[in-house]
Amino acid sequence: MTTSYTHAPTETVSVAGTSFAYREVGADGGGVPVVLLHHFTGVLDDWDPAVIDGLAAERRVIAFDGRGVGRSEGVTPDSVEAMAEDAVDFVEASGLGAVDLLGFSLGGMVAQVVAQQRPDLVRRLVLAGTTPAGGPGGGRTGAVLQDAVQQASAQGKHPKHFLFFSPTPTSQAAADAFLARLDQRTDDRDVPASNETIGAQLTALAKWEQSAPALPLESPAKPTLVVNGDEDTMLPTINSFALAQQIPGAQLSIYPDAGHGAIFQHHSLFVQQTLDFLRD
Repeated sequence: MTTSYTHAPTETVSVAGTSFAYREVGADGGGVPVVLLHHFTGVLDDWDPAVIDGLAAERRVIAFDGRGVGRSEGVTPDSVEAMAEDAVDFVEASGLGAVDLLGFSLGGMVAQVVAQQRPDLVRRLVLAGTTPAGGPGGGRTGAVLQDAVQQASAQGKHPKHFLFFSPTPTSQAAADAFLARLDQRTDDRDVPASNETIGAQLTALAKWEQSAPALPLESPAKPTLVVNGDEDTMLPTINSFALAQQIPGAQLSIYPDAGHGAIFQHHSLFVQQTLDFLRD
């Protein structure tokens, strides 16, 4: 198995008759597999190789496109709960057994539901740049996205400069480095999220953000690491505090001078903290 995500081949597995695309890196003997759950519009090529390769130094790491996303077949669900069902089906179809889940943004919401609905499949959780259902300051994601796209167009930048990173020179330099890492892969690139997928995911986000505040995650609670930047404009950082308070024993790590994509800006620190947390 390759240890470089940039060169990992894209493979498929049949999930209830539907082909799901995935890539994996790391050693077969790398303990409990780490399954990654992605952000809004994210496909396989949007995962930072620095994060995945760092985790793969000790773990088998699997990233996949959800139903209807990228190269995966089917129609993208419009609810977090249905996305969680697909994630469960992927884990079971892949024969992974119990896994550690790393959910970023929308993926963090999906991870919460998987842990509640199928605790037998989840050992530990890493929830980055995400929010509990009905979290504080929710319901603004659509407007934030639209504003970022407009700023990016006006300034000739990528929307992720504004969505994932702070406006400071240090954070914007980290954005440039992150985007350069994403561009390192030149062959076997994934398919960008379609308009249909984007619409369904926006609906799922709105339902989650506007739902009644969630009850504490005690059914049962899993060891959890919550991570974010100190200036997340997509899913305000206060949500990470709320999420950590809802999960008994959760660890909370807030990175300085960082936004929604803090795990990419501070990738070395994030990898080290995550590996330390996931070790038995």
